[in-house]
Amino acid sequence: MGAYGVNIIGLSNKVHHFDYDLGESFFREFGTDLVSQGSFHVDVALDKHETFIEADFTIKGKADLICDRSLEPFDFPIDSNYHIVFKFGDTNEEMSDEIIMIHRDTATLELGQYIYEFIALAIPIKKLHPKFQETENEEDDEDTEGKIVYTSSDEKSGDDNDEDAIDPRWNILKKLK
Repeated sequence: MGAYGVNIIGLSNKVHHFDYDLGESFFREFGTDLVSQGSFHVDVALDKHETFIEADFTIKGKADLICDRSLEPFDFPIDSNYHIVFKFGDTNEEMSDEIIMIHRDTATLELGQYIYEFIALAIPIKKLHPKFQETENEEDDEDTEGKIVYTSSDEKSGDDNDEDAIDPRWNILKKLK
């Protein structure tokens, strides 16, 4: 059993809380692709029932990121909640994003990979230092108001009657009849 494993056989049918403080060693163990450094406090509430376990993850902390624009390091705050249901069944299978079937004889529930994935989901694709975020939002608003990026209509004709405008390729195909 790893540092983030929970012995579910020994749990009674009620709510159990598990707290984890995560740092650099956590990211070395689970991956440094999206997040390599940060400090987080994770509270996991496992509500065990006869046929399933509900898990509520509360993740609070900061990720140390590098700005895509200026390459400056900055702290990105994360405060997220996630919910997963582990159903007991005959196989180990991910049924959806929120429902995972685990074998009914499973003794340990490994939570570390789920915690890492939830932290990775909270990281934005475009990592911008906070000093650039205000100007980025203003530019996005400008781009969306009143500008046409692409149009497929024929601008030269000027009239809206599309029945008269026939693609010349169709005329060539009509000759084959």
